Formats: sequence, C-alpha cells, structure tokens
Amino acid sequence: MSLIETRGAQMFPVLGAEQIATVMRFASCHERRFRPDEPVFDVGDHHAPVWVILDGAIEVVRRDGLGRENPITVHGSGQFTGEVSQLAGRGSLAAGKAGPEGCLAVPLDAAHLRALIIGSAELGETVMRALILRRVGLIEGGSAGSVLVGQIGESELVRLQGFLSRNGYPHTTIDAAGAGEGRAIVERLGLRIADLPLMICPVGTVLKRPSNAEAGVCLGMMPELDRSKIYDTVVVGAGPAGLATAVYAASEGLSVLVLDQRAFGGQAGASARIENYLGFPTGISGQALAGRAYNQAQKFGAEIAIPLAATQLDCRDREIKRLALTDGSSIQARTVVIAAGARYRRPIIDNLAEFEGNGISYWASPVEARLCEGEEVALVGGGNSAGQAVVFLAPKVKRLHLIIRRRDLEATMSRYLIERIAALPNVEIHPDSEVLSLDGTKETGLTGATFGNPANGVTHHRALRHLFLFIGAEPNTDWLQNCVGVDQAGFVKTGGALQEFAAASGDMPRTLETDRAGVFAIGDIRAGSTKRVAAAVGEGAAVVAQIHGYLADAARLRQA
Repeated sequence: MSLIETRGAQMFPVLGAEQIATVMRFASCHERRFRPDEPVFDVGDHHAPVWVILDGAIEVVRRDGLGRENPITVHGSGQFTGEVSQLAGRGSLAAGKAGPEGCLAVPLDAAHLRALIIGSAELGETVMRALILRRVGLIEGGSAGSVLVGQIGESELVRLQGFLSRNGYPHTTIDAAGAGEGRAIVERLGLRIADLPLMICPVGTVLKRPSNAEAGVCLGMMPELDRSKIYDTVVVGAGPAGLATAVYAASEGLSVLVLDQRAFGGQAGASARIENYLGFPTGISGQALAGRAYNQAQKFGAEIAIPLAATQLDCRDREIKRLALTDGSSIQARTVVIAAGARYRRPIIDNLAEFEGNGISYWASPVEARLCEGEEVALVGGGNSAGQAVVFLAPKVKRLHLIIRRRDLEATMSRYLIERIAALPNVEIHPDSEVLSLDGTKETGLTGATFGNPANGVTHHRALRHLFLFIGAEPNTDWLQNCVGVDQAGFVKTGGALQEFAAASGDMPRTLETDRAGVFAIGDIRAGSTKRVAAAVGEGAAVVAQIHGYLADAARLRQA
C-alpha cells in the first residue's frame, strides 16, 4: 500500500477553527485571493510559502524533468500546501494552482513557518509531520524530481543516484541501453555515450555528467548565504555530531551554518540499520536517523549548505575565523566546530582506483544492494559498520564472503551483530585474510578478487563484480593546514594547550576546544573520541555549552 493510503490523514490534515486562528497570528502577510486555475506556485520556485487555504481549493501535482505530471492531492479549506523544502526556502518539488472556484489562502514563508512550528507545539507537530511525510511520498511516488539517464551500474550514474538518495531528493533512473525511452532521449538530444549520465532537473535543465555540486545548484539545494554575515558558529560536517550541534545551537538562539561536501548523515548515514542507538529498540537506518536530525536543525533555523565544503580555515584572527569554500567564496564565524569526520580508508592494492564506483564500494546503500542482488559478493572489515552492511546485504545476495584481518570478530564488533551474522546461512567468514589482487579493466569493471593469507599460503579466488570495503577511516583534516594541533594519526587534539578564555573567567577548561580559542572539534575527527553515533551526538550537544562559554568570555574580554 502507498504512503497516502496508509498515512493520508497525517499527510493532508484538516486544521480546525482554533488552529486556523493560530496560523493567522503567524502568517507572513494578509490572505490572498487566487482566480480559478491561477498558478499559486511552480516546480523549482524558491521561497514558495506554505499556503493555508481559507476557502476554495489548490490542486497540487508532481512533475519530473521530462514534464511528466501526476496529481498529488487537492487541498481544500483548512488544509495547507508544502513539504520540507519550504522550511528553508529551497526549490519547490511540486506545482499548485487554484481550483475551478478559485481560492482564498494565507501564506507562511520559511521564517514564519518555523516560528509557527516552534511557537505552537501541538499544531507544529501536525505541520512538521505532514511536511516530512510529503517528501517521503514524493520519493516513493515517481514522476517527481530529477530524471537520470545512463547505463545502469556505471560508476558516475551510481554516484549521482547515491547523492540524490542520501540527500532525500526524489528521482527516476532511465536505462540508456537498448531501444527504450532512455535511448530515445539520448538520440533526440544528439548526445554521445561519453556525455552520460544525463541529469534532467525538475525545471527541465539538462546536465551532462554533472558533479555533485552542479547537481545541487540545479536542484536549488544550496541556501542563499549572506557572505557578509558573521555566524555565531559554523559547523564543518553534517554527520551525527555536526547535526546535533546544529540542533542544540540553533534551538538556543545561535546563528548556525552547517557545511558538508556530500550529504547529511556522514558515514553513519550510509548504515543500513543501527540497532544499538538509544530509544530505537527495533533499529533505525542511518539515513532515517540523519534525516530526522536534518529536518530538526532546519526547524530551528540552522542553515545547511550541501554540497559545499571548507577548503581552508584561517584562524589567525582571535575573534573572527574565516573559512574558504569550494565555490571560491568565504564565510566568517565567531566559533568553528570541526565535525568533518573521517574519509574511507583505502587498502594498498595496485589497481584499486580503476574499480572505485565500478565494483568497489565504501558503503552499502539500497542503490548498491539492487546492483548486486542475487550475486556473489565480498566485504572487507570487522567493525560495526561492516557488520551492519553484512546483515543488510546478505538476504539480497547469493553468497557473501566476509574478509577480516583478525582471527575472529570478538574484539571489534558488537555481540548482537556477531550473533546475527552467525545465523546467516550464506555468509562465509575468512579470518586472517586480506584482499591480494583484483581482476578486471575499466571497461569491464571488477570481475574477480583474490584474497587470503600469503604468509600461510591459504588464498582464494572468486569471480565477483562487487567488493565492499569497510576497513576504517582516516581523519579528514587536510583542509586545516596546521591551523590546529593534531596527533600523529592526524586526529584533532582538544582540551589541551591554549585555554586562555577559560582561565580568564575561572571556568573549567573547555574539553572540546582545540589549541585555537573558539575552534572546537567533535565526533570521529577528534583524537580520543569514541567512534559511536551516540557518542558523536553527545559531543554535539556538549560543545554548544562550551561555545556559549567561549562567546561570553570573549565578550567580557572585549569590554575589559
């Protein structure tokens, strides 16, 4: 059953008279009368408000990049338009027009919508739930968002699919091979195979082999940043630690900007199921958990810029820190929270780079699961992320070879995952082993792998097209360029040398502050951190109190 069939009343609630009266107090301007069939908002419109209908109706449709259109619903009196894009003024994913009798409606722009959600708890819960469910419905329903045209399984197409999926943007994929619709689109546009994949944005713009940044611009994912603004805090990284910082800092009135070059959720966002996170006894996917935090941060007014990364931190100025960005611009902040996490570690294998995205994967999302369904696969790694990936993939594949360097999993993996893997009949564990060589070419992709222990001569060769690597991560600290102290492994040190402001005020040392006053580090990138989602969230909450302390001390020193 579709989401509309099972949760339609929550997706499209009807507000009562008292709730409408509350809406009127938060409205961004006076009500407006629309003529019959008059457009109210269109796909791609930025800053399209949520319209609360007082009389008449608004007909809402979804439309994809090829112009294919399907009705979503007809909002009547007491109902409201919009989905989560409206929380941050991003491009609309749907279009609406007044019904045949016209309509009278009152608008809530992004700021007033957030004020309503926060200021009226019960009504805010109803509105927020509806906006989130509508985005989920757009993802599930088809005929909405971007259209991707390419060769199924090709690395650049998989990258785009992953980028859109992990950021919660609806899209449709059309195979360019054969004589179907994809081939017709390619021929009609006069394109070559080298131009693929295509991304046809919701507004009809066609991009050839777009980067993530180009795709993000076309979708209007980026907020309109005020480059002259001095933020109270800029958070670098939108994983669990960074999102927790954004939620707590923004909810306490600080101006917050979050940067991430890929997607919200970080490495945890790629986890198929997290079963030991407090409060979720049946488990939750990393993307679902991160998606809730992402929407929660937007609810409190945090600005989240994806895909946009920091390329350099200039912390020579004691009070104002400057960050250079990948788009060539820069931003300013009173404090910086380094929550950039870690990048996937790559084993030393001669031809590894040839197969990255073309047989080699560093995460196991539904995109990868569909590509290897019913096949024999291998997975390298013995930590919890590897275990979660095994449990997710095994029911979908013919056989899974788990390759681990240690003698067993006891020292590196949680007991519940070890027991779950032991119960999977199609998983074969290869202890004391590593990948020795890979077969294939750029044209064929991965075709096989040899793994085992060369010291004792026990090796295996398997014909397979998919190898998943979960062998840990390295700190993502290159962009810091000696601005803050790091340990021998490159992780950022905190709570150490320079506690000038804490000493000036007599407060306890700020344990998450680096050796640069006003620059903090949390989560996996921090030296000595516990590599768990719950620990990262805890540090994200704790750092906000320390930011408040720093800002208060800095203000006192300025006045002294």
